[in-house]
Amino acid sequence: MSMPTELKYTKSHEWVSVDGDIATIGITDHAQEELGDVAMVLFPEVGRVLQVEEKFGEIESIKAVSDLYAPVSGTVIAVNEALTNAPELVNDDAYGEGWMVRISMTNLGELDSLLTADQYAEIE
Repeated sequence: MSMPTELKYTKSHEWVSVDGDIATIGITDHAQEELGDVAMVLFPEVGRVLQVEEKFGEIESIKAVSDLYAPVSGTVIAVNEALTNAPELVNDDAYGEGWMVRISMTNLGELDSLLTADQYAEIE
């Protein structure tokens, strides 16, 4: 199972890529495999302010509907509109084209509470 070591992870199966104070967020390869074929992703509005661990959307598959949780606090600055017409990108490329939202973080210290790839592998 793919698990990039440069990313941070949550126990609820989101991943975070950090560039300065911008966090790009998606779900892990493990999560997309458990869900099966992704049929729809529901996003927050751009401009919405999120608190850490707040529900920000849903991902629906043929098997289940799962909530998405913010791994960090901040303002949503972008959503991956490509997933509206091609939700299967989450299955095809969970850590790349299947990203979901970008957040301008307000508390970089929250990154310290996220899991490394090795720590996430232990709970997977």
